[in-house]
Amino acid sequence: KKMDLGKFEEDNSQSCRLSSAVPEVCKTEDCCLGIDEAGRGPVLGPMVYGICYCPISKKTDLQDLKVADSKTLSEVERENLFGQLEEANSYVGWALHILSPNTISTGMLQRAKYNLNALSHDTAIGLVQYALDCGVQVKELFVDTVGPAEKYQEKLSQRFPGIVVTVRPKADSLFPIVSAASICAKVSRDRVVKSWKFVEDLGEVDTDYGSGYPNDPKTKAWLAKYLDPVFGYPQFVRFSWSTAQTIMESKAVPVHWDDDEQDGEKAAAKQNCASMLSYFSRKKPESAGREPHRYFAERRLETVENL
Repeated sequence: KKMDLGKFEEDNSQSCRLSSAVPEVCKTEDCCLGIDEAGRGPVLGPMVYGICYCPISKKTDLQDLKVADSKTLSEVERENLFGQLEEANSYVGWALHILSPNTISTGMLQRAKYNLNALSHDTAIGLVQYALDCGVQVKELFVDTVGPAEKYQEKLSQRFPGIVVTVRPKADSLFPIVSAASICAKVSRDRVVKSWKFVEDLGEVDTDYGSGYPNDPKTKAWLAKYLDPVFGYPQFVRFSWSTAQTIMESKAVPVHWDDDEQDGEKAAAKQNCASMLSYFSRKKPESAGREPHRYFAERRLETVENL
């Protein structure tokens, strides 16, 4: 089946998985599987993880398609190569996991931090498991590294015993099956970014946001233009990225949270009111000297600190 992004476009605040049909030959023959991502660095749009797999006996056929690292190809070349991978669906399969900007940022900023490396590892592992659950006979796994290659290789080998795992930097330029995964991931990210539906009421949105990378002047200008001083950024933006945070700190309305664990008591004292934390402290509040309510006095009830 073709790459149908409708499921993600229905709600682009959530992440979603897409996949091709599994070729029958991949359920009976030993297969190799490659993993790569697109959009790890940009401050705009999703990050997409892709896997591509085919029988080990068909590796040369895949090479003949002349797949290459997606970053070295133009958009037209990537689209053409993805079309060729689709035409080779009798022996090539793929699956994608689109991680929305909202998923990435909320994970990185939540109380128990979920950093990008951990998210990347879990997503990659989830896609390999998905292929295995679909019946793909994976025997070789090739991965572009995230973090130290040796540690990642050991982690994957322990997680998938019986599969020969190879983790290398620049794997997308070394192994055609990883190049194919790279193309699938990049094509889907490009399509998602191009057709992004803004749920926020922004009027006629200027879609000339450059590459989406933080150091791109066009991207920076777009971020400055579409910052709401109260509500921040639309969900197209990874608001956990330092570029977005810097602009928010300088141009948005400052917000002070009085129940912040670190400065809540000081903030409350400045405003001459009790901090929420004071109700859980051992010392008596300053207002403790007042007369108790008649209900307590008549029943001779007193406040105790120690039982």
